[in-house]
Amino acid sequence: MKRIALAVVLLIFAATLPAQTYDEAVAAYQQGKIFIAAQAFIKLAEKGEAKAQLMLGDMYSNGKGVPQDDAEAARWYQKAADQGDARAQFTLGNMYSTGRGVPQDKSEAVLWYRKAAEQGLVEAQFNLGVMYDTGEGDVRDKAEAARWYSEAAERGNARAQFNLGSLYFKGEGVSQDKAKAARWYRRAANLGLAEAQFALGLLYENGEGVSQDKAEAVRWYRMATEQGNAKAQANLRRLTGDETPGVAKP
Repeated sequence: MKRIALAVVLLIFAATLPAQTYDEAVAAYQQGKIFIAAQAFIKLAEKGEAKAQLMLGDMYSNGKGVPQDDAEAARWYQKAADQGDARAQFTLGNMYSTGRGVPQDKSEAVLWYRKAAEQGLVEAQFNLGVMYDTGEGDVRDKAEAARWYSEAAERGNARAQFNLGSLYFKGEGVSQDKAKAARWYRRAANLGLAEAQFALGLLYENGEGVSQDKAEAVRWYRMATEQGNAKAQANLRRLTGDETPGVAKP
């Protein structure tokens, strides 16, 4: 009995020991031992472990295991980003873009998005495309926007596919090609993006980049309408003649 009692005590003691490695800290976090995990991440982050610095940034950002503190989150993201962690670079870019935890600085956001995008992080590629597309951060280059949208679009980012389709439709940064616009809209529409479904419906209704097909326009307008797209709903009503999704007028 004494041996059993001792074994139980040892198990309880072991369970309360602080995590020592990053994997142990992650395991503690996943088990709900948030404060034990936080202490481990702090020690590891202070020793320079980039993954722990990133995790600690997340914890300060969300107020889990540590007080919520955007400035402290940014400080740890910065440390991980300086070591080349792509997600930390992307998150730091978001913070500079919005002014959360750091002074707002769109040019600095572009810098960090680019670093993460060059490492292949899809979200950063899309955001960098947006910056070049809209001219935020004192950069405006539709060709660069198309380049980064294309990188993200090829890897399945629906919004990048839609935005790239819009550039092809308007001929901005790329040669105008409404058939290519239709192809990119279709890829985004098939992923469920309502804006792309509406845009594809317009192309079918007007016969731009695709053969005119009002029934196909109705189909795509209906999909967008089911997601609450008001413009698609108006066009659907106009084509079908009533409030209920139906078939196109002859």
